[in-house]
Amino acid sequence: MARDYYAILGVSKDASEADIKKAYRKLAVKYHPDKNPNNKEAENKFKEINEAYEVISDPDKRKKYDQFGENWNRVNEQGPPPGGGGQYQYYGGDAGGGGFNFEGDPNDIFESFFGGSGFGGGRKNGKMKGGDFQSETTITLEEAFHGTDRLLQLENQKLRIKLKPGSYEGQVIKLAGKGAPGRNGGPAGDLFITIHVMPHARYKRDGNNLVQTLNIDLFTAVLGGKQEVETLTGKISITIPAGTQNGKILRIKSKGMPVYGKTDQWGDLLLEIHVNIPEQLTDEQKELFKQLQASFDPSKSFAS
Repeated sequence: MARDYYAILGVSKDASEADIKKAYRKLAVKYHPDKNPNNKEAENKFKEINEAYEVISDPDKRKKYDQFGENWNRVNEQGPPPGGGGQYQYYGGDAGGGGFNFEGDPNDIFESFFGGSGFGGGRKNGKMKGGDFQSETTITLEEAFHGTDRLLQLENQKLRIKLKPGSYEGQVIKLAGKGAPGRNGGPAGDLFITIHVMPHARYKRDGNNLVQTLNIDLFTAVLGGKQEVETLTGKISITIPAGTQNGKILRIKSKGMPVYGKTDQWGDLLLEIHVNIPEQLTDEQKELFKQLQASFDPSKSFAS
């Protein structure tokens, strides 16, 4: 069944660019893998949302999509029907699916679809842009933090791509002219690379912020003190305020992920406090806790 990009984003076919962008941002936040760890359904939905937005947010691509559906950028001629009739059928990349029929002069459909490329007459040498290629690569959170490069094997060529610091899950990198070759001297298509970032054992990503659970003992929570914290740039020492509650969030400025494409902007490190409660106490230690309890509430008796 053909996918409806408008339905995927929850907008009408006459939606404005602003409405499309607003709908995309809302869905991207809802289904982002960082907010749905180990949720394959959400991950697939996130990819689908990005694919839909990549097409209908672009005026030219949207126009072609409205005319030809989801296979707007991948068509293969099935050849003219016997006897020179005027019917052509085009299909996308998946064999046997997503086609449409066109009745009339084959040149007319090439005229509308490829902007003047067709058969016969003066249009047979019209230039046609090559099809786009899709690829994907997976990186670690550390690589996303520092930036990295990847060597990709594409058809008969090897391409090395360089990723800036701050790459994120679902990000799509476009390499212009690295797709299929054009026809009749037309430009080559483009290569779109989707970035996947592996889950991390210590950190969860929330936009450009990193969230980390910090375990502290009961006495540090009550009295305050220094605590060593591991970050992606090394260990730092922070101050735990006295009276810190379990579940409290401590924000460490500019210790999160770098903002992609910005050399001087960083997210924050969010430390979610988890207070470790002593489980095995001696009788003497229990007595001391009873005395402490009574000091806050004299009505509590701690007599043996």
